[in-house]
Amino acid sequence: MTEGLILNDVTSGYGPTHVLDRVNLTLRPGERLAVIGRNGAGKTTLLATIMGLAKLHHGTITLDGKPIHGLSPHKRSGLGLGLVPQTRDIFASLTVEENLLSAMRGTATLEEAYALFPRLKERRRNGGAQLSGGEQQMLSIARTLMTGPQVLLLDEPLEGLAPVICEQLMQVFEDLASDGRRSVVLVEQQAGAALKFADRAVLMANGAIVHDGPADQLLARPDLLNRHIGVALNA
Repeated sequence: MTEGLILNDVTSGYGPTHVLDRVNLTLRPGERLAVIGRNGAGKTTLLATIMGLAKLHHGTITLDGKPIHGLSPHKRSGLGLGLVPQTRDIFASLTVEENLLSAMRGTATLEEAYALFPRLKERRRNGGAQLSGGEQQMLSIARTLMTGPQVLLLDEPLEGLAPVICEQLMQVFEDLASDGRRSVVLVEQQAGAALKFADRAVLMANGAIVHDGPADQLLARPDLLNRHIGVALNA
């Protein structure tokens, strides 16, 4: 039986600084998890720790029963983890197609990427620096998908984008998760959209998980959301 991704008593950060504090989290195969909280709560560090981009001070991380906390980010990617960073990090000097080809692995194809994002096919000969913010986000997501991740980590993918682009991306995430073949972890400031997408949600504050439960139950608790996010719920 596949065990999924498990963080056990994880404390991590950057250099000697601790950001996450004794975090315990289990992500089941095919699950959709929303991670929400104020800025500085530790959400990005959580994804960075899973991916091997933050320093682990204490605890363990396993993927399908295998310890991965001692592995490099490259090796974790090879085992099925894929991160779409908040900073997007596309290759500005390469074309859209070259960006995608640089990450292609296994059974991934350009046709699948273009089916998800038809706009990228239209712009496939354009350089990364010539794309709009929304197009760059599409490319960042598509490039990560070219690695064939079984766990997709999305770090605030809607940030700074027009509402119509946000709607398009949320539909893509829905399509990616609908067959249950991959788990999706969505870190997002737009709590309403994240909770409507997710099966389960965790609230983070001060580097710790302060709530973990069904997303629809948290969606029905504006008092709890307001206490830990401090803004009105938005879709």
